[in-house]
Amino acid sequence: GSSYFPNYLSLQKKINDFCHAQQPPIKFISADVYGICSRLFCDFGDEFEVLDTTGEEPKEIFISNITQSNPGIVTCLENHPHRLETGQFLTFREVNGMSCLNGSTHQITVVSPYSFSIGNTSDMEPYLHGGIAVQVKTPKMFYFAPLQIHVAMLALNHFEENFGRMPNIGDIYIYAFLFCSIFKPQVNGDIVKWLSRTARGFLAPLAAAVGGVASQEVLKAVTGKFSPLQQWLYIDMLDIVTPLEKMGSEEFLPRGDRYDALRACIGESLCQKLHDLNVFLVGCGAIGCEMLKNFALLGVGTGQDKGLVTITDPDLIEKSNLNRQFLFRPHHIQKPKSYTAAEATLNINPCLKIDSYINKVCPATENTYSDEFYTGQDVIVTALDNVEARRYIDSRCVANLRPLIDSGTMGTKGHTEVVVPHLTESYNSHRDPPEEEIPFCTLKSFPAAIEHTIQWARDKFESLFSHKPSLFNKFWQTYPSAEEVLQRIKSGESLEGCFHVIKTLSRRPRNWTQCVELARVKFEKYFSHKALQLLHSFPLDTRLKDGSLFWQSPKRPPFPDLSEETILKITSSVKVPEFRPSNKVVQTDETARKPDHIPVSSEDERNAIFQLEKSILSNEALQNDLQMKPISFEKDDDSNGHIDFITAASNLRAKMYNIEPADRFKTKRIAGKIIPAIATATAAVSGLVALELIKVVGGYPADAYKNCFLNLAIPIMVFTETAKVRRTEIRNGISFTIWDRWTIYGKEDFTLLDFINAVRVRYQRVFLMQKLVKPSADKKYVDLTVSFAPETDGDEDLPGPPVRYYFVQEDN
Repeated sequence: GSSYFPNYLSLQKKINDFCHAQQPPIKFISADVYGICSRLFCDFGDEFEVLDTTGEEPKEIFISNITQSNPGIVTCLENHPHRLETGQFLTFREVNGMSCLNGSTHQITVVSPYSFSIGNTSDMEPYLHGGIAVQVKTPKMFYFAPLQIHVAMLALNHFEENFGRMPNIGDIYIYAFLFCSIFKPQVNGDIVKWLSRTARGFLAPLAAAVGGVASQEVLKAVTGKFSPLQQWLYIDMLDIVTPLEKMGSEEFLPRGDRYDALRACIGESLCQKLHDLNVFLVGCGAIGCEMLKNFALLGVGTGQDKGLVTITDPDLIEKSNLNRQFLFRPHHIQKPKSYTAAEATLNINPCLKIDSYINKVCPATENTYSDEFYTGQDVIVTALDNVEARRYIDSRCVANLRPLIDSGTMGTKGHTEVVVPHLTESYNSHRDPPEEEIPFCTLKSFPAAIEHTIQWARDKFESLFSHKPSLFNKFWQTYPSAEEVLQRIKSGESLEGCFHVIKTLSRRPRNWTQCVELARVKFEKYFSHKALQLLHSFPLDTRLKDGSLFWQSPKRPPFPDLSEETILKITSSVKVPEFRPSNKVVQTDETARKPDHIPVSSEDERNAIFQLEKSILSNEALQNDLQMKPISFEKDDDSNGHIDFITAASNLRAKMYNIEPADRFKTKRIAGKIIPAIATATAAVSGLVALELIKVVGGYPADAYKNCFLNLAIPIMVFTETAKVRRTEIRNGISFTIWDRWTIYGKEDFTLLDFINAVRVRYQRVFLMQKLVKPSADKKYVDLTVSFAPETDGDEDLPGPPVRYYFVQEDN
């Protein structure tokens, strides 16, 4: 009747040998968790071909020069490092001059971050300009050996096979004897000791982490995508158990409840701390669902008198969430994530106490998530999808001295970060480089890649269907009738935005024929006149001051996109405005921003009066004409035509600039800013976060905490110690960290002098303030920014720690 099913290594080896011998071989993956240690093993046969080892998008490199030499040296555009590796293959296109390179594939050798060599080019024509080198994904063969035996695990399995069970706590000496008599290796004694002590136990979050990695290996075996594990992965949690050294063995003994396996690893005291924990989980998406499962299995927030899990997420469940947010089912679509996740979590562990909300955590909800709320939490866990929210919550955690554990994924990549008061740096202590924005002039006139045309189409959608209708409605809420507006502008009054609004009113299509006519005119404007105007401003032979051609990589000359194909009946009768070149200045400065306001000419004013009179006379400026319905971009509803519009507009523009078009799926991914997500990476990072949570709850020392970066595609998993908090030295022994705060308590009749004296007495520091801050009705305190006068004239003031000034002494 025992539920214990031994997973003998000898049995695994037998199955593996059978799988390896088949033709074709059966892929074999084994995963084990023994207490605080885990292992994963993969064997995909003697040879296994992978078509794409990384899953990254092929790189496209714009070329500025290619030498006629042996080997030929290719140089990239300045400020655009190629980030290639020696041995990779590239194909070429759009090279002018050395045109025989186009369509050919070459293996490269990296020369510098901005150049690489491609073999003999000395007999080719001289390079003139332009050209793009595109990375070619080449298949790679992986080779596997059958199951290899790792020493510490082998001894454990040897014990298991000899005794028919795992070692008990008292069996450490038998196990160690077996281990040493078989292998006599030089092995860390702690691993032997703790593997033996905890082997009957089970850390659910460790299983989640290893399970995530193992699942990714299954996908690799099936698809041939990404580099498989070769061949062993061991993850141990010695950092969790080492500080438990002094606990008596009774701490780890079973008590007949659902936490016996956990207790065997971390002891009863730590289990109890987890049960009594107050934790705030921000976000109930992919990582949030996994975290709640881990909380339920660890018994977080299940204490009799203490302990509570608070969760919040403003989002509703969408169909596309269901592949990774596994607490949700199809019948939950359009229900709030937080309420649904709470309900599902209680099915896993009914003893869990959980409060769920649908608030966004931001400055607007600080009344709900106040300082009192934060100080009532033992730890904050973020499961967010954006940096801005992480930075905000981190700042609240620092201000209230609360620990924070953050994590995130992007496709197969993931990270975890632990922030502990007084020990580590905070999330805000480091800054990722900002995302590169596409320059305005590139979007408007000089697209070079499909991403540029998709962003242009996305901006057009926003402008045509959301921004302009919103301005239109706002204007007519201020001026309720067209007649009134006509009178006012005739009398010379300047009404903000009226010219754009009148233009929109006069061009507003009122039936299907007018819709097609408008589309025909817009087509001519965007995809014909735009090209003709650019070529008028900059003919193909235009040269810059240094003699080089204006139209060279990455600038692409546009060509009017009008085919001779039959146009629909409606469009044949449309009077298309004739192209007349204008003296419009084309912006070529890549640092220039989009102008906020375009000045209105007197001709625009005359046109507005004429158009508005015409609309009124033809009864097209009635009350219902003065209202439009703005459309919010929605990527997931395929029936609304939003992605279809962006795909069509983007690909028409791409064709005009001779850029390779993108299919609807790729356009949707880029325009919708869809972050790739996979359940395997989510499970792995969430498991690792829950393991760090145990350390935070146990109040572990700084060197026990580990941050992690992983990429399951390569595969790689890197653990690093958390960055120790920096102490800022000012002078005369004054120093502080981000976690320090000076606190001053006032009284009813507190004066500025009292405040300055309080600082002097309490912190032996001189503090300067022009005027004492007075209390407001809803605030008990105010946070002040301190700065220290520089030691020498001319230097800037030195920042100090924040000072929290309570207006009245708080009662204990």
